[in-house]
Amino acid sequence: ETLVALPMFIFMGIMLDQSGVAERLMQNMVKLFGGVRGGYAVTVVVIGVILAATTGIIGASVVLLGMLSLPIMMKSGYSKELAVGTACASGTLGILIPPSIMLVLMADRLANPDASVGDLFMGAFFPGMILGSLYVAYVLLLSYFRPHVAPVDPDREPVNWTVVWGVLKAVLPTAGLILAVLGSIFAGIATPTEASGVGAAGAMGLAAANRRLTLQVLRDSIRSTTTTASFIFAIFFGATAFSVVLRGLGGDEVIEGMLTGLPLGPDGILIFILFVVFLLGFFLDWIEITLIVLPVFAPLVAGMDFGEHIDKQDLVVWFIILMAVNLQTSFLTPPFGFALFYLKGIAPAEIKIQSIYKGIIPFVLLQLIGLAIVIWQPNVALALMHGVYDK
Repeated sequence: ETLVALPMFIFMGIMLDQSGVAERLMQNMVKLFGGVRGGYAVTVVVIGVILAATTGIIGASVVLLGMLSLPIMMKSGYSKELAVGTACASGTLGILIPPSIMLVLMADRLANPDASVGDLFMGAFFPGMILGSLYVAYVLLLSYFRPHVAPVDPDREPVNWTVVWGVLKAVLPTAGLILAVLGSIFAGIATPTEASGVGAAGAMGLAAANRRLTLQVLRDSIRSTTTTASFIFAIFFGATAFSVVLRGLGGDEVIEGMLTGLPLGPDGILIFILFVVFLLGFFLDWIEITLIVLPVFAPLVAGMDFGEHIDKQDLVVWFIILMAVNLQTSFLTPPFGFALFYLKGIAPAEIKIQSIYKGIIPFVLLQLIGLAIVIWQPNVALALMHGVYDK
């Protein structure tokens, strides 16, 4: 039943990409933040967070943000590295911020009663917001200490109530859809599967309101949804077969014995696992890691004792959120970070792949800082869930 939500969330994201929401947000928010040094890059991060809360389609988000933001930032004299790094990193937030298709797959793969889709959505919300905040802080600090990398656009429009109203008109419908989807899940009004249907219908409504909903757009969205979901399910079936063989031959017990035999203790083993996953992200996509590696490591971590650092019943949710934050780096780490190639495909000719590699490094480091925060303070991932369940 959980996997039924997957194609609906995919359709929701693709339809929103077609609805013109991102274009309206960019057109209005650049006017609002244009007077701030680094304001265009901040705009990209904010729109990236909004898109992340409406779609988990990373390729579409990165391409859309790149197409909308790179011409504006390059024309304003932004450094190539900051422009491409911001667009690339902001576009990948959708893999973490709910409703995330990765979290849906993780919940289905583990089928653990202590880690439902709703639990994972609540657990990922604050870590996702922290990553977005780290990106904004980095852009503002870099712009302050190195003004030449993000100059203020001299041709910017002055901020007035017309600009503010334009931003509100662009943001409020999308915010309403986000509230309807996530709010219904968090409040227990709807299951993730039911909420995904609400999101899909709401996305079509926004497209219709923006006069973008045509029969051709609907056909293209359904076709893209079918293609994307088919790819994911094909990998899912293959990974399931691999896992069955691995467990049938006792491979999971061998791996567990190797890890528990390390003289590191629970904290050291956890960091070692996350380091291995980080390295795997250089060469593998998140789907393969989620479907093959997560089912091996999650039961091992769930059986560990971290003392007063975290309660036993919260271990699975905490570990999955750590994995999700960690796996976000797989989109950005060369040589096979998919987001890097998505952006290169639509970037202006003067932006070389070396500039993209260089520009993304600070954001990967920021993601690792975000990961360290969630390791250090588990309540970052658990506070919302505890508040909703009144634990």
